[in-house]
Amino acid sequence: MPRNNELHKILLIGSGPIVIGQGCEFDYSGVQACKALREEGYQVVLVNSNPATIMTDPEFADRTYVE
Repeated sequence: MPRNNELHKILLIGSGPIVIGQGCEFDYSGVQACKALREEGYQVVLVNSNPATIMTDPEFADRTYVE
């Protein structure tokens, strides 16, 4: 998919609350998405209702909102 130069910010919605031991793949894929989008120069806004994930670390998104 070619880059759309009209987009500057991307909203990434986290997986939310998960069962213990069954969410690391969702967290990992979300972190990888944040990293890839930031490397491409996009500003990433993250919304996640689970504050216990690594995704909510400030280094992965430009703005983070925890419900």
